[in-house]
Amino acid sequence: MVRLLKVDLVLKNLRAYVDGDLLDCCIAIENGKIFKVGREAQMPSADMVIDLNGLIVLPGLIDAHVHLRDEGKSYKEDFYSGTAAAAAGGITTVIDMPNNQPVTMSAETLRKRMQMAERRALVNVGFYSEFPRKSSEIDEIILEGAIGFKLFMNTQMGGLNVDDDYAVIEAFRHVASKVPIAVHAEDKQIIAAIEGSLKGQGRCDLEAFIQAHPEEAEIKAVKRIIAIAKETGSHLHLCHVSTGATIELISEARSRGQKISCEVTPHHILLSVEDLRRIGSFAVTLPPLRDKCHILLLWKGIREGIVDIIASDHAPHTLMEKQSSNIWYVKAGIPGLETMLPLMLTEVNNGRLSIRELVKLMAENPAKIFGLRSIGYIREGMNADLVVVDLKSEGKIDSSKFKSKARFSPFDGWEVKGKPVKTFVSGKLVMDNGEIVAEAGCGRIIRKRRLE
Repeated sequence: MVRLLKVDLVLKNLRAYVDGDLLDCCIAIENGKIFKVGREAQMPSADMVIDLNGLIVLPGLIDAHVHLRDEGKSYKEDFYSGTAAAAAGGITTVIDMPNNQPVTMSAETLRKRMQMAERRALVNVGFYSEFPRKSSEIDEIILEGAIGFKLFMNTQMGGLNVDDDYAVIEAFRHVASKVPIAVHAEDKQIIAAIEGSLKGQGRCDLEAFIQAHPEEAEIKAVKRIIAIAKETGSHLHLCHVSTGATIELISEARSRGQKISCEVTPHHILLSVEDLRRIGSFAVTLPPLRDKCHILLLWKGIREGIVDIIASDHAPHTLMEKQSSNIWYVKAGIPGLETMLPLMLTEVNNGRLSIRELVKLMAENPAKIFGLRSIGYIREGMNADLVVVDLKSEGKIDSSKFKSKARFSPFDGWEVKGKPVKTFVSGKLVMDNGEIVAEAGCGRIIRKRRLE
């Protein structure tokens, strides 16, 4: 290693998560990279030294499922507010979903979003694309830097006819294993049939929404898409798994050698359909919250290593969009960037999750699955994306203080223990004790297998 007389920053008096252990050490940062991890006596001099007073430093978290909105949906969220929420939540990298206005489904629309985000983002941002109308355009989108493709099976989104197995197979075969294909697995026909019947009966209540999205809709869609992915050799990534049956189907597919990964959300592992009934429309999300038995089965999937990722599925809406006496007018989705880490640190304090599991599920695995090099670990030479957490800090979730434009949460009032107190992106302090202290544009655009 080249011996430097002075580096940009030294973080001292901390406990860093390094290769499976918490080490008492210091971290030297130079030019956005981790230069040295070691004892204080081994540290070079620095332009700035920050004493962290024994706090824990984790790799910056990677949220693989985020709706940053902007463009035609900027009234819900924009690149600045969404990435400010991410930084406030200890998340240094997000992967943006394509159901935007316009839909991200071409090299041109992807390029435009990247250019907009580059000027406004506070954390690193990668992008999914929806499938284009022509499979011949898929390679152009990949070359533009898409992290993966997204397929919504519950609705028509983008250029691919989700009801046409032949078209889906052709598109999947074209992608193959070049990038992951993330799938929202709910069967469109089951949902449409039940919803149509309920609407015909004049039903527009919360129970009607619950009935319109049964467990069978997820299970049927998962079986179908696993079979297609097997036939085409695709890397399938199942989003926001909500049923125990899906966990079993994933496990069975893997036992046959199939390349398949999956994620769960904090709301699906902490809230049930009974919470949905109690909270009402602010807890409406897709797939919906399930019976309590599924919470236990999802946690079992985490413990057994079947679940690869915990992701927020941050889906911001306005308060007006979340409030209606007619459930069919309520927009599904909840914000999660600012609640995910405090909720999971609380589970660490409760003994339900270990620091090792948290880092694996929220940093290491997302980096591995989506081919994100130089992030997800605290190692010399890696990007200095770091989150400092205080495991002892206690408080309550208060959505009125969110950096996100979406000022609501089904977790409002929840008592949490553990929170992020500083977020560093490429060695730059972006969030300090809940306040954004960096300028827009300090985040970077992530393209497949390289950072720019």
